[in-house]
Amino acid sequence: MQEFMNKNFLLTNDTAKHLYHNVAKDCHIIDYHCHIDPQAIANDQQFKTITQLWLSGDHYKWRVMRANGIDEKYITGDGDDYTKFLVWAKTLTKCIGNPLYHWSHLELRRYFDYEGILNEETAAEVYQLCNLKLQTKAMSTRNIIINSNVDLLCTTDDPIDDLMWHQQIKNDPTFHVSVLPAFRPDKAINIEKADYLDYLTKLEEVTKSKITDFTQLILALSNRIEYFNQFGCRTCDHALEYIMYQPSDSNTINAIFDKRLNSSKLSTIEIKQFKTALLQRLAHIYHDLDWVMQLHLGSLRNNNSVMFDKLGPDTGYDCLNDRFSAKALVSFLDALNSTDSLPKTILYSLNQNDNTMITSIMGCFENADTAMKIQHGSAWWFNDHKQGITQQLTNLANTGVLGNFIGMLTDSRSFISYPRHEYFRRILCNLIGEWVENGEYPNDISTLSELVKDISYNNAKAYFDFKF
Repeated sequence: MQEFMNKNFLLTNDTAKHLYHNVAKDCHIIDYHCHIDPQAIANDQQFKTITQLWLSGDHYKWRVMRANGIDEKYITGDGDDYTKFLVWAKTLTKCIGNPLYHWSHLELRRYFDYEGILNEETAAEVYQLCNLKLQTKAMSTRNIIINSNVDLLCTTDDPIDDLMWHQQIKNDPTFHVSVLPAFRPDKAINIEKADYLDYLTKLEEVTKSKITDFTQLILALSNRIEYFNQFGCRTCDHALEYIMYQPSDSNTINAIFDKRLNSSKLSTIEIKQFKTALLQRLAHIYHDLDWVMQLHLGSLRNNNSVMFDKLGPDTGYDCLNDRFSAKALVSFLDALNSTDSLPKTILYSLNQNDNTMITSIMGCFENADTAMKIQHGSAWWFNDHKQGITQQLTNLANTGVLGNFIGMLTDSRSFISYPRHEYFRRILCNLIGEWVENGEYPNDISTLSELVKDISYNNAKAYFDFKF
């Protein structure tokens, strides 16, 4: 029996052990998609308790705590920090098979040097140990990032954001990690939302322009894209229930937009026509700037209306969607490709049943411009566990070119989530090791090492054209 999470955790063969310990382990990190707060980095924030660092904003943990019957007071409510930590420890014990169990213990080991097991009996000890260490300079947000070997990270930012914290970080000569914004224009696209007109007013204020037609909306967003570009932005991100393709002419789009400006309700077809047109226009701009377009597909958000009214969005009440349309995605990509305006694109689906479909679609739009111009994004959200990561890697290997994959990201709001890269790299090395030891790929350590380095780090740097 193997000891719990020893040095060869998830590494079940000799090739995997060599590749992880001698190659992957020392690779630095490029975290090209996350949700951490740039203000906390600019101010080099320190957290008073492990509860504030670990449980605040983490809807992954909130979901399983609710599933364990924990009162909301000790999840998102005003319960005291220690009790919140204690009920999390009680919950974690029951999470066998959940990646949170592994992530939590990796984080305790890597950042707090705690080699034990977190449970109800050890909660007080762990709470005190972590809180003491959090008061040291080594656990400021900047030092956490530096000591995690992060070279670059991309936050997630709304078009109206002034990026003042990014500017402050950029101007600080004492901090050498690149912290870049990523353009997330969901609020400008979601024309059906009740607060859409309020958002347009804010966009007008930021751009000092009037948005009275579709062309002016494009100009306003172009203004913000150029602003982001000045801060080194290399990527955008779109969170979509599903990709839609409902083309129409400019007169129709202007009529739809005018209708919404006058607070009239839009039909389902009109919403699809507007979103198709706006996403296409934005993609043209991304292409011209050589940005990477990330499309996060397949989530159905805020499903519990009672709790949405109490807590708002991004609080753990989301699920998989089943509305992926290969025809719509292919048509959307083809329309861009036909006008030589298809940007480098990463496709993520929350539904792992879409994996093979995505990798087959990728192959329809490759060219000599970029190795694997269309990427199959890493296993995401409900899939970033051992089985989901293995499945995504296997599907990509089976029908694509795994050696050109851009690897893992945290997609996290936590400053100590970087061990997710370690988790991914262990699984990657183990899968490659299995193929080698089964005689399915040569035992050429030099070639294997380059593959692991590329997937862990080099490919992402080249694909996004990051400069640091």
